Amino acid sequence: MEIYRGRRLIVEKSIFSLPNGMEREAVVVRPSGAVVIFPIDGEYCYLIRQWRFAIDQFILEAPAGTMEAGEDPVETARRELIEEAGLAARELIPRGFIYTTPGFTDERIFIYEARGLTPSREYAPDADEIIEPVRLKTSDVCRMVRDGEIVDAKTIAAVARCIGKVCI
Repeated sequence: MEIYRGRRLIVEKSIFSLPNGMEREAVVVRPSGAVVIFPIDGEYCYLIRQWRFAIDQFILEAPAGTMEAGEDPVETARRELIEEAGLAARELIPRGFIYTTPGFTDERIFIYEARGLTPSREYAPDADEIIEPVRLKTSDVCRMVRDGEIVDAKTIAAVARCIGKVCI
């Protein structure tokens, strides 16, 4: 049964069967797909400092965004990187996907490593986003993840998939 339908999100309540045959009721959040992009330029990378209303603060995170209906994840990644970081990538390398919170949602975020960066203003930033691009040494990002300065899960996953060997 549908509880809520928004522009990019559906909330459903349903009864499902467990692998052992037991039945349970659950609420599942079904958002549209999303991407996260980790832009790397030599020994530097780019994150964004973004205001997040749900936690009422700015946090550091990798550029990311929601896929439009029918949009391929790589196209979303290309668009969001320009919108949020002001950068175009010559190469977007797929690094798999993550389930964000499989206890209540089927949301998948596709991870891309961006290389060959150049400034771009092909797409304007979204009017409702307060974003500042930040250039950091990749080694500092690894330390910031370890020290709890970067707490955004999709960004931590992108760091692990794109530069994990450097951080170990």
